[in-house]
Amino acid sequence: MARPIIIDTDPSPDDAVAFLMALGSPDELDLLAITTVGGNAPLVLTTKNALKALELTGRGDTPVYAGASGPLSRVLETAEYVHGENGFEGYDLPEPTLKAAAGFAPDAIVDLVMARPERTVTMCCLAPLTNLALALAREPRLARRLERIVLMGGAFSEGGNVSPCAEYNIYVDPEAARRVFACGAPIVMIPLDCTHQALTTKARLRRLCAVGKPHMEAFFHLLTANKRFDENKYGTDGGPLHDPTVVAYLLRPELFDGRDVAVEISCDEMTRGMTIVDWWSVTDRPANAKVLRSIDAEGYFDLAIERLARAARG
Repeated sequence: MARPIIIDTDPSPDDAVAFLMALGSPDELDLLAITTVGGNAPLVLTTKNALKALELTGRGDTPVYAGASGPLSRVLETAEYVHGENGFEGYDLPEPTLKAAAGFAPDAIVDLVMARPERTVTMCCLAPLTNLALALAREPRLARRLERIVLMGGAFSEGGNVSPCAEYNIYVDPEAARRVFACGAPIVMIPLDCTHQALTTKARLRRLCAVGKPHMEAFFHLLTANKRFDENKYGTDGGPLHDPTVVAYLLRPELFDGRDVAVEISCDEMTRGMTIVDWWSVTDRPANAKVLRSIDAEGYFDLAIERLARAARG
């Protein structure tokens, strides 16, 4: 039976690959909804980008709910310097005719989870955690109703990508992240230590394009453009394909390795958004997350290309 999931996202091309992979895996995953948040770009653009990707693949049957436009208590810091002015630079997709569903994303999360049996719905978080934090505040029973939370975010020994010690998703809204990590639901955290091992090399992108479907050609161009920032920054062949690791973990957990540890979130200005990982259990804090530190990159890209290719209808 397909696992019901909700994907919370701020779509750049990485995010879109993730939710399209889920749509390309109907036997394993039942995507109940996509919820959007202000992050990589302002909310109006992240919502539009989700709709563009769905329209590109003929998947207008998937509801998209717009959520929080900014963090719980801070000013939103977007990342157009990475993803372009609209968050989806690299291929000129038309304006979508699809519209977002009526309702506020945190309310939709609560309603969708509480309407289903306990421990059946998985939250897949690819963005700042504001929507989920707001949902947890609205419905205190939500955490124990979730099957688990799988999120792309944080950093351990790799260092940060937006500050010396913080990864972007956690940095943008550390107060929301602190609330989520303290909520009591099972959490899987996929940090930069893991995603930086999975690079969109030229050879891998050529394989993606060689599938020959129109949406695969579009994502070849989107990912090629999107990863130029990382190539220039790190001097690598391609950049990390971060967000689809969340969906890949649900589909093929054996591609990953990690351990259960205690994680705390810093909200102090000097270390804002730092994920403090007690890898060696040097404190008496109980484990609250499984932190993944390694990935079979070849197996991951085999899976990503296969399931992205299956996403389009027609």
